Amino acid sequence: MRLLLVEDDLSLQQNLKQHLERERYSVDLASDGEEGAFLGREYNYDAAIIDVGLPKLDGIALITQLRQSNIDFPILVLTARSRWQDKVAGLDAGADDYLTKPFQPEELVARLKALIRRSAGKASPIINNGPYRLNTSSLEVHCHGKRINLSSSEYKLFEYLMLHPGEVKSKTVLTEHLYDQDFDLDSNVIEVFIRRLRKKLDPENRYGLIETLRGQGYRVAPLPESGDDQG
Repeated sequence: MRLLLVEDDLSLQQNLKQHLERERYSVDLASDGEEGAFLGREYNYDAAIIDVGLPKLDGIALITQLRQSNIDFPILVLTARSRWQDKVAGLDAGADDYLTKPFQPEELVARLKALIRRSAGKASPIINNGPYRLNTSSLEVHCHGKRINLSSSEYKLFEYLMLHPGEVKSKTVLTEHLYDQDFDLDSNVIEVFIRRLRKKLDPENRYGLIETLRGQGYRVAPLPESGDDQG
């Protein structure tokens, strides 16, 4: 999952970036509202974290501009202000949730995960597909109740596909959602990770879990419900 973090407090910015990367997110940074507006329009993010008190363009104006540009990724507002009017202003501008400073990074991550799930139409942290069970809270994947060990990059790719079952995602889209803006979009890294996922998740191609559509991309096939409730 790829996030946009717009925060002018550089110490907090780096602290949050490190924490989010430990949670397997890729994070692009902006230190003012104008830079945040540029990145928000330029890249397709899964969610954004925007501070209200930004230089050049404040957070409320930034959110308003993004929504007026028909950019609909979830937005979590950060504010050091306790007045309820500021929180209402953020929500009215198009934010989906808010968090008042100071806060625990764990709460921010939990709120982000909930926003991303809801934007994909998933209310629960558990995503089931046939015998597969992905837990977005514990970052674990099980098949028939048996845990499958995935690397950080493998998990991020599989989670993104599982959040969009049946949807074809091109290599470019997958790369953009998994890596920051400096990553080489011409790399064949997605093909490598797809091969690894198939080997780990469905080595005998019993379920046809990850499909390749030649010239288009990849998708997770929606599988029949499994009676296995373990994992």
